[in-house]
Formats: sequence, structure tokens, C-alpha cells
Amino acid sequence: MELLDEQWVSMASATTKEIAGSGAYASTADFERIFIEDMSALYLLSLLLTGDGDRAEECFVASVGESTKGNRVFKEWARSWVRRTIIQNAIRLVAPRQRSGRTIQSAVSPRDLNYVPLGSEAEVGAILGLAPLERFVFVMFVLERHSEHDCSILLGCSRKDVAEALARALQHLGRLMNFQQTEANSGLEGTSGLESFRPVIELTIARYFGIPRRNTTLSP
Repeated sequence: MELLDEQWVSMASATTKEIAGSGAYASTADFERIFIEDMSALYLLSLLLTGDGDRAEECFVASVGESTKGNRVFKEWARSWVRRTIIQNAIRLVAPRQRSGRTIQSAVSPRDLNYVPLGSEAEVGAILGLAPLERFVFVMFVLERHSEHDCSILLGCSRKDVAEALARALQHLGRLMNFQQTEANSGLEGTSGLESFRPVIELTIARYFGIPRRNTTLSP
């Protein structure tokens, strides 16, 4: 029995070394490639969260540094890791729970236009005009597909706060984009109001992930 145990331990150790040595984890080069290949999409995420170009660049650069520090992340999770890192850095920069009121910016600035999907300027401008917490919840829940629970953990607030912020965001975006709000009252109690805004949300998601962006590079 002891011999079998020793053989099993030896085999398990060898298998572990094989997996670790087979490139299962994303390398610094892998993360750098993600930031190069997905630069426009990742910068757009930074912009939608932070609300302005200066903080978006700060968030983007900080996320590059954190993602390329040699974290042990499986390759298939690397892109999700990068996007989550951007969200966490944006939360640290903006502290959305501590800020209230809508932002002044409601249009995409010329400096950021190159990162916006073609034909989506109105939607992006509307999102940038949301109050910080509403903007974060909309981007995280609707565009990034995080759950209410995950949003509440990352933002440090209750799920009720997340649901109410989402309802306000949907109402505001619905008014700006001239969509009928058929479930506004129920939306304040949770996320059921999401269905009445499904057309604009699906359109925004399609453009967010699918429409080609203008070629550009970040300023140094």
C-alpha cells in the first residue's frame, strides 16, 4: 500500500509539473498581446466606466501594469481577467459609491471618438451622461454580463443598491433614446424593468462587441 501511495504521489507530481510546464498559464507576452489586439475595446471599457479620457487612459495604463506582473491565470481566462482588472481599477479611480449626480459630459469627445464603435456615438454619449454608480452598474451588468451579486461585491454595495441604480440607468437611457418605458414602476423594485429596454440594450451590446472600430493608438 505504501508503495502504491508513493507511486501515486510521484505520478500526481509529474502530472502537475507537466501541466504547469505546458503553458497552461498566461504569460506576460500573452497579456501584452491581449492589450494590443483588444486595445480599442479595452480602452472603450475604461472610458465607459471612468467617464472621461484622462481617467480612462490612467485606468488602461494601470491595468496593463497589473495584468503583466506574472499573475498565475489560465490562458482561457486571461481576457476575462484583463476586463475585470480594468473594472477594479476604474472603481478605485472613480469611487462611484461616493459620488452622486449626473456627469456634465453627455457626448463623446473628439479625442475618444476613435475608440467608439461606428454608429454608436449616441449610445456611448448617453452612457457617459449617467451618474457614476448608474454608469458602473449599467456597464458591468448589461455590457460585461456580471451578475447583480458580482456587481455588489466589486462595488461594495448591496444588491438592492445595484438593482435601483440599474433601474435609474435604464429609465434615463430609455428617455434619451426615445424608447417606451413599459415597466418603469416595477423596475424600481428590482431588475424586471430590464425587459422593457431589451431593444436598446441588445443594440448597444451588439455594437459594443461586434462593430469594427476606427484604427488608432493611445497617446503616449
